[in-house]
Amino acid sequence: MKIAIAGGGIGGLTLALLCHRHGLDVEVWEASESLRPLGVGINLLPHAVRELSALGLQDALAQIAIETSSLSYYNKLGQRIWHEPRGRAAGYEWPQFSVHRGEFQMLLYQTARERLGAGRIHTGHALESIVDTGGQAGAPARFTLRRRSDNALVEAEADVLVGADGIHSAVRRHFYPTGDTPQFSRRLLWRATTDAAPYLDGRSMFMAGHQDQKFVAYPISAPLHAQGRSRINWIAELRVPDEYPDTPPRSDWNRQVDKEVFRAAFEAWRWDWIDIPALIDGAESIYEFPMVDKDPLPRWTFGRVTLLGDAAHPMYPIGSNGSAQAIVDARYLLDCLLAERDIGYALREYEAERLPRTAGIVLRNRMNGPEQVMQLAEVRAPRGFTDIDTVIPRAELEAIAQRYKTLAGFGQQQLQGARP
Repeated sequence: MKIAIAGGGIGGLTLALLCHRHGLDVEVWEASESLRPLGVGINLLPHAVRELSALGLQDALAQIAIETSSLSYYNKLGQRIWHEPRGRAAGYEWPQFSVHRGEFQMLLYQTARERLGAGRIHTGHALESIVDTGGQAGAPARFTLRRRSDNALVEAEADVLVGADGIHSAVRRHFYPTGDTPQFSRRLLWRATTDAAPYLDGRSMFMAGHQDQKFVAYPISAPLHAQGRSRINWIAELRVPDEYPDTPPRSDWNRQVDKEVFRAAFEAWRWDWIDIPALIDGAESIYEFPMVDKDPLPRWTFGRVTLLGDAAHPMYPIGSNGSAQAIVDARYLLDCLLAERDIGYALREYEAERLPRTAGIVLRNRMNGPEQVMQLAEVRAPRGFTDIDTVIPRAELEAIAQRYKTLAGFGQQQLQGARP
């Protein structure tokens, strides 16, 4: 069985490694001419780390990432709403890692080059068109790519073509050429990293504020942690005024901006354990993103072509779950391909399992996901509280946290004893 993957991001490279591990012929076609360690921080939750551990990557991850010890939610006054241990500190068999997205992608890329061979990963090849989805019995999927080095068209075919080419997926656009624009939340994100002294235990993640104004931070560098310092990934988020235009054009995504665009809103956010304005001031470069997702699709699979990761289900960055879902997609897709002789049936089985699950996460994230607890505190106690239990009973907080873990697939009972 020959698998072609459009996209050399986290989901595509994970799928390539899984396919290789199980003896499938696999090639990756990546539009960028070279892969570089771009981006900022992400979290890899235990159900994702389980799959990466099965690929032998846990030790390598531990060399670059922080093993997250806890997650806490605070209100805009710095009062703690909810705290819970994370990863192995919470009793999971696998850790939760916080890591620089680019460093993690480069780890996957270098591992794939070593295991698959450099000739199986083609950079600088952007998907141009799908010629045949392979809908007839036994027919492969056929597609063309444009080679950036000389602008030539390259023809290729495979038993399965997987679109893992991100929110602006060319594979997705082939099947949904209109009416599939990003949905803007009317919130903007500013993302950066700052090297600073550790806060709390040096391995903690926190979120503060509410749905219209929020700040998220977590350390992401094991080497710096070993030196007694922290490389802190942070995200500032604000709702934009009604007169702000609709979703910014793609050319404006990930643009570098000055801190003065948003810093004043967080000027008073200085608490005894963290100085948020100082974190903002310490960043060398700050990048702006619109917070967007896309409406869930009615289907992902067409003949022998299917979607994976952000190409299938772009979601708000809430719940630290986007990259994890791409990794889980890859694992389930591989399972289906190994279990079924009929490739078309295997792809439909993958879709039947993963599409409704990820659609539920997309919709739940629009309702703030587990971060709902911060909005409840803002609505019920906008001036703060002396006892959180009188504002949000502990049972309600626990139910919100557990509901999201179960939906996303990393409830502790779901994972304990599960086979990687």
